[in-house]
Amino acid sequence: MSNTTLLNRAVIRLSGDDVRGFLQGLVTNDTSGDLPVWAALLTPQGKAMFDFFLWADGEDVLVDCEAGAADALVKRLTLYRLRRPISIAVEPALAVHWAKDGEQGVSDPRLAAIGRRWLAAASSEVAGADAAYLAHRLSLGVTEGQAELGDILWLETNAAELNGVSFTKGCYVGQENTARMNWRQKINRRLIVVPLADANEKRQRVAYPELGLSVEHLRVEDVPVDKMPSWMAAE
Repeated sequence: MSNTTLLNRAVIRLSGDDVRGFLQGLVTNDTSGDLPVWAALLTPQGKAMFDFFLWADGEDVLVDCEAGAADALVKRLTLYRLRRPISIAVEPALAVHWAKDGEQGVSDPRLAAIGRRWLAAASSEVAGADAAYLAHRLSLGVTEGQAELGDILWLETNAAELNGVSFTKGCYVGQENTARMNWRQKINRRLIVVPLADANEKRQRVAYPELGLSVEHLRVEDVPVDKMPSWMAAE
């Protein structure tokens, strides 16, 4: 079996006093129901800071996030913790795994076509999965991570279409502006994956020359119909 470990991902463990309740008041998705879910921690203005998956492990919650952002996310969550008896730290014993198909894990909560995802010890092989995951994800037009999402308003990242936000859970950081955009249907821009040959440098978030793709932040009226993913067009 090919390697499934995503070396570009890390796992953070939150344990202690009602960690789900703690996260419920911070992140964009509902932590009170079934996990995993895809969610984000936003600025008060509703812009993306960190995106991640939340998993249940007994009373603990595990955060599947970008490896390069893990320490900063731990620091940010610790600031919000205040005096609550909650431990927040990177969990080195666990790794994030992905496979395009198969029976292991669960379907990606954003879009089943992305594949299967699970948390376990790292596999012995160390190459292959990250590149395959990136290529497959982008082929579906799904963006993630700080390089692609940056400080864009959360709904402009297609978070509603990809199940990354709850509009019924109540308050969280950045909720007011996010809810206002949703109810007024005022989403003026979208993140779109386009061929690099069609790239607009002024709207480009990040380029992937090896894949011939570009992630762009475009006005809705400028999104080419033939470049719009089917899951977005269906909305």
